[in-house]
Amino acid sequence: MTILHIWGIAALVIWAYMTAIWIASLVKKNASIVDIFWGLGFVITGWVYFALTDGFVGRKVLLMAMVTVWGLRLSGYILWRNWGKGEDFRYRKWREEAGADFWWKSYFRVFLTQGVLMWLISAPLLAAQHGAAPARITFLDDLGLFVWVIGFYFEAVGDLQLARFKADPANRGKVMDRGVWRYTRHPNYFGDSAQWWGYYLIALAAGGWWTVFSPILMTLLLLRVSGVALLEKTLVETKPQYREYVERTSAFLPLPPRGKKTD
Repeated sequence: MTILHIWGIAALVIWAYMTAIWIASLVKKNASIVDIFWGLGFVITGWVYFALTDGFVGRKVLLMAMVTVWGLRLSGYILWRNWGKGEDFRYRKWREEAGADFWWKSYFRVFLTQGVLMWLISAPLLAAQHGAAPARITFLDDLGLFVWVIGFYFEAVGDLQLARFKADPANRGKVMDRGVWRYTRHPNYFGDSAQWWGYYLIALAAGGWWTVFSPILMTLLLLRVSGVALLEKTLVETKPQYREYVERTSAFLPLPPRGKKTD
């Protein structure tokens, strides 16, 4: 089976998966449940690739262990974070704008759009498992795992630290600037991006150089579309202290905090 055939099968699986989630969102009247299933969708897609490819088994197992840990943790965290909170403000805004047509417009604007992105971004997961050579773990595989571990640390620890910060009533209205949040304003987004660069390095080890568009696309989405840009606008408007935090803290890449500006 060619790599294009396998990628086509994955497209059908993702289409069925996102359609099922869309139907569930209509029942619950909550389109934001799609966020919960983002990470899990890559786990499912990755295992589809695992079943249909004949690449080096050691690389396949390594990659899918990484993807499964990342995807299940992310979906589990978002499920816990959003439990009982209703529809996210972004989707509520789109619902208000679309009015009575939102039920079918959401299928294209939210669910199919995310499905197409999931399919495109999953390319390194396919390339890494399809390439049969080299039939050994290489330096690029090791480097990919190293980059992934750094990314997982920033994402998972960042989420945990923020959850604990928000759970303390004394921090209400304050800006989280401790732990990994001292070095980057968005450790979770940086971590997510780094992990996809890690997957790409493993794909590169198996000859999947052409999948470089995947981590680039994911990074651009996190920086310019659904991540940093959108969240920063909201935080600057709702938290006056955030402007000072912006002045001393890197937006994305972890860097030592800058000193306060003086007049």
